Amino acid sequence: MNKQEMVDALAVSLDTSKAQATEILDAIFATGGVIPKALKKGEKVQIAGFGNFETRKRAARQGRNPQTGATIQIKASRVAAFRPAKALKELVNK
Repeated sequence: MNKQEMVDALAVSLDTSKAQATEILDAIFATGGVIPKALKKGEKVQIAGFGNFETRKRAARQGRNPQTGATIQIKASRVAAFRPAKALKELVNK
């Protein structure tokens, strides 16, 4: 499902316009939305029955340039991660 399909489904589910459904999705998931802003602050976002969004630290490590084979240093970073809730796992595995 892509964003447009999600907008269509949300508009039908909430009996609203596609424009309003797009605004709702963007307010939650877009770069300036609620979830990304919380993750940027280092906060954990918990949605009961769905799962948790959180940031995880990646340590600095050595990598390899695939074109030259030269060893390079990859900087430490933070990455966004999602951990599904038990209810979501069970629903998907039925």
